[in-house]
Amino acid sequence: MGAMLFRLMLFTLGWTLIDGSEMEQDLMWHVRKIPRLVSERTFHLTSPAFEADAKMVLNRVCGIECQKDLPAPSLSDLEDSLSYETVFENGSRTLTRVKVQGWVPEPIQNLTSQGAPVRRKRQVYGTDSRFSILDKKFLTNFPFNTAVKLSTGCSGILISPSHVLTAAHCVHDGNDYIKGSKKLRVGLLKMRNKGGGKRRRGSRRNRREVSGAGREGSQDSLKETAKAGRRRKGSARGQRAADGRPSFQWTRVKNTHIPKGWARGESGDPALDYDYALLELKRPHKKKYMDLGVSPTIKKLPGGMIHFSGFDQDRADQLVYRFCSVSDESNDLLYQYCDAESGSTGSGVYLRLKEPDKKRWKRKIIAIYSGHQWVDVHGVQKDYNVAVRITPLKYAQICLWMHGDDASCTHG
Repeated sequence: MGAMLFRLMLFTLGWTLIDGSEMEQDLMWHVRKIPRLVSERTFHLTSPAFEADAKMVLNRVCGIECQKDLPAPSLSDLEDSLSYETVFENGSRTLTRVKVQGWVPEPIQNLTSQGAPVRRKRQVYGTDSRFSILDKKFLTNFPFNTAVKLSTGCSGILISPSHVLTAAHCVHDGNDYIKGSKKLRVGLLKMRNKGGGKRRRGSRRNRREVSGAGREGSQDSLKETAKAGRRRKGSARGQRAADGRPSFQWTRVKNTHIPKGWARGESGDPALDYDYALLELKRPHKKKYMDLGVSPTIKKLPGGMIHFSGFDQDRADQLVYRFCSVSDESNDLLYQYCDAESGSTGSGVYLRLKEPDKKRWKRKIIAIYSGHQWVDVHGVQKDYNVAVRITPLKYAQICLWMHGDDASCTHG
């Protein structure tokens, strides 16, 4: 079983090459020109009430078949949805209107609805295929060290020394900011020694682990990762005791950005396509982070697979990794049956592809895991676990939030 899992992971990481240029091209990151998103005007708004309850499931989601019948959004509609709210640490709030320049409408995706059978409401489908990452060597190394935990109960991912990408519903229900988000904190993974003592800061061993993060794709590392996989609850407790129980270094959030497409307020329902948010940390970290990428189509996913790690609530104090195939896609969403529980929403979905004109492989975030949703497919309500794709326009918006202007956001 272990050997079979190891071979599958090698394939999903893109190490199984087929003779010919077509397969090689499918395993490459393709540099794309990104449209410009320009801040036009900023307004001061009243401070939020911060009284909403966390809401993970929308009342109704326009699904795969529904989206086929929708007209393409106009430029003014896009500019309205990509305008954004910013909430600051002191509770003040602003609205920034944006203009889109150089945008070329995306062709309608060849939606791949497969008529999946109706499933009962759950987030783990069949055999639980999640892996608990329990070993300190993997928790403190890339890519697993990029996963973070939010004080509101969600997950997120580090995308710069000062920024965390997560799901918008983790801080806002579409009408108001949720309870606890006013003093939002982000927990970065650290390890507590078995004896409970404090770990020395800046130890040579810790620096070697971080600097060696780029080598985690070796066969030995993957074998150990697979071995660290599924655990029964009893054995997981024993493993945590042996390796040192993980804990978090909590950092306050300086400000939060949310697209207007989600933060509709009383003007309408939030759109699942805009279920993403960017958090700026009050103090920068020194961990390795994961870069943003533009989401490719299913046909260009290695093995059709995606990967993400988060803090599922049914596995307390454990980082949970999973990979699975994507079932369907639309221009803005990936529909899949990755096993996941509440707490993992907000995780960064990533791929590992080859950089153009280079021999090295690189992971990039291509979507944000939004969670379990009911969607319309062939006139029937079906449930999926859904991820919000990073399109060129969303890439431009997130990049604008990070840098304050679009000078560094021309290609992605």
